[in-house]
Amino acid sequence: MLIFPAIDIISGECVRLTQGDYSKKQTYSKNPTKIAKKFEQDGASFLHIVDLDGAKIGSPRNLAQIQAILQNTNLSVQVGGGIRSFEDAKKLFDLGVDRIILGTSAVSDKSLLKKLLEKYCSQKIVVSIDARDEKVLVEGWLKNSGKTLFEFLDELKVLGVKTIIFTDIKSDGMMEGPNFSTIKQVIASDLNVIVAGGISSIKDLRKLKEIGAYGAIIGKALYEEMIDLSQAVKQFQVNKLAKRIIPCMDIKNGRVVKGTFFKDLKDAGDPVELGKKYSNLGADEIVFLDITATIERRKTLYELVKRIAANINIPFTVGGGIRSISDIRNLLNSGADKVSIGSAAVRNSELVQKAAKAFGSQCIVISVDAKKSGKSWNIFIDGGRTDTGIDAIQFAGTMERLGGGELLVNSLDRDGTKQGYDIELLKKIASSVSIPVIASSGAGKEKDFLEAFKKADVDAVLAASVFHYGQIEVPDLKKYLQANAITIRS
Repeated sequence: MLIFPAIDIISGECVRLTQGDYSKKQTYSKNPTKIAKKFEQDGASFLHIVDLDGAKIGSPRNLAQIQAILQNTNLSVQVGGGIRSFEDAKKLFDLGVDRIILGTSAVSDKSLLKKLLEKYCSQKIVVSIDARDEKVLVEGWLKNSGKTLFEFLDELKVLGVKTIIFTDIKSDGMMEGPNFSTIKQVIASDLNVIVAGGISSIKDLRKLKEIGAYGAIIGKALYEEMIDLSQAVKQFQVNKLAKRIIPCMDIKNGRVVKGTFFKDLKDAGDPVELGKKYSNLGADEIVFLDITATIERRKTLYELVKRIAANINIPFTVGGGIRSISDIRNLLNSGADKVSIGSAAVRNSELVQKAAKAFGSQCIVISVDAKKSGKSWNIFIDGGRTDTGIDAIQFAGTMERLGGGELLVNSLDRDGTKQGYDIELLKKIASSVSIPVIASSGAGKEKDFLEAFKKADVDAVLAASVFHYGQIEVPDLKKYLQANAITIRS
């Protein structure tokens, strides 16, 4: 979930209103740039700005203040308030704004919304829906648009809008928590929903994440010191910016293979040639797993790792048969960027702690091979052959505490099935840890990747056969995800 600290501007000053009432204005700073810099120091990557003068008048009025923030911070900025024409939008984009927010004009001028979506794509255009009693309000919350909330949501989906900001006006500025029942219904519309209004505690943020909010805008609670921004960012946005696409190669006897449930393995090509292909196609990383190394008690082929490193220019992770610090050192010295530890992390958890201390957590990926057991999931080892009886969710938390830098979550129930990722498993693990989670096992179509990002909030998606056999190409997948408002590494 993305965290957006908010700056509302009137006459060049940082203010907050209560329930959109301009007569209930409280000024917090005469210098919005200073506030923005403080947010950045607290760890924020994003900033939500509303030009309240613009919202009231119908044209942006605080461009100088917005420009100063852009010039003095590295924040990704989205701006709303009074954007009623293509020229208004272009001015903001020319200043360097990342996304613009349409409110009143999205209701009253569908042709403008269409034109902006065509020109700048859905990633750059956000529609703000301000509602009271499920009625959409416009012009700075001053007028009833005549539209109901859910009919307007349907209209936006037809037009191709992917991301909205939803504000329940009754909650705004009241510090009594968001209207979760309505928010759940809005999230069910299958849009990316950024929630604003009434967020007053870490507990509120946690619940928003649990129900699937794409982002949360925090205003008054920051200024009144009810929420510590640094803690909010740490808990809900660590390493959750650009998402990653990761092809995976299961290697046996120096060749890439693929099967179902780790069985019936078929040849899929040469790892070096496939690695070069994915590197050239724009994959963000690659994972190489020597899938029989542990069970056969032999080490990963260091010479193969050296050849791979010499032929690709993107990070890659190697796993399989890693049982000691010397194994890790040899792989890293051979050219691997990270190592994946699976069975050994279960049998000897001290290895994870020692490895993180010796090489840094960023180099240590923990392979979580899980299979459903009743209402929970058990950890399996030895290439999915041995049930340890260890709860997968608890195991993930333990690995984080010991210094694991990422979790590669493999669903043994979905492996090779192309029935989609195990969203329930991924969601439980991703919500229980703050380190990145990589979804693995089950991808069969583009929508599966999208659902892993949107519904489980994972940091990366990994797949094998759909890439190896050309059923999905990495560049096409990236375009699809970008069109659906997923921030993907370029």
